[in-house]
Amino acid sequence: MTYFAFLALFVGIPIVLLLGVAWLDERAGRRRPAALANWPVAGGIALHVLVALVYTTPWDNYLVATGVWWYNPALVTGVLLGWVPIEEYTFFIVQPILAGLWLTALARRLPAVSAPAASAPAAFDRRVRWIGLACLGLVWLGAVAISLFGWQAGTYLFLELGWALPPIALQWAFGGDILWRNRRLVLLALVPLTLYLSGADAIAIGAGTWTIDPAQSTGLLLGGILPIEEFLFFGLTNTLVTFGLVLVWAKESRMRVQSFRTLRVQSL
Repeated sequence: MTYFAFLALFVGIPIVLLLGVAWLDERAGRRRPAALANWPVAGGIALHVLVALVYTTPWDNYLVATGVWWYNPALVTGVLLGWVPIEEYTFFIVQPILAGLWLTALARRLPAVSAPAASAPAAFDRRVRWIGLACLGLVWLGAVAISLFGWQAGTYLFLELGWALPPIALQWAFGGDILWRNRRLVLLALVPLTLYLSGADAIAIGAGTWTIDPAQSTGLLLGGILPIEEFLFFGLTNTLVTFGLVLVWAKESRMRVQSFRTLRVQSL
């Protein structure tokens, strides 16, 4: 199976189906809740496509250059940008589109989540953000320890966590309480899509489209095929997109940014 065949089958077809769902929703007048309508759907997805390209390109080039994974030359076009085939950059674009359309379909169907009243105490929201940050920080420190102790089999794991956790931590620091209030939407967006893409990835690995270096991965395989790091990769990347879109869409986020600006002006 060529890489472009993988993209067309496992990502392209679901995107077309979800675009059809979005069109039907528009015709039926089905909308996102007002609390999650701060940005247009297309604008939010386009922003995340751009961020994915900019942030993932150097990281992915490093992984391929150092042999953490590689591609079957017979199953890619051979058109490279840096060390990475053009198909990989295509995936950087289509994954946020797929995740964004899936999240949109769910947001239009789940009941709205009310923002806390202005008079509600903020202690719980701060606690949610700080506890989440502490947990993320501990996991990140564990990843750093893998690197410091030179555990070669943990290379891919360290590079994943070291790359993805800082921006996830920033998202949580800004709006962990917003994400917590919308946890049902977040979980329903994350879990099925991560399982689906992991299953598709297992098929591609089994077909020899790409290979994960056994020496630089833990050797823990799901279903006897999928390296645990690949499952984690889809979980982390879907988290980045889902967290980002929910926060961009949330009207609470806009008010929070405005309050930050007001405080900054007052402090000058």
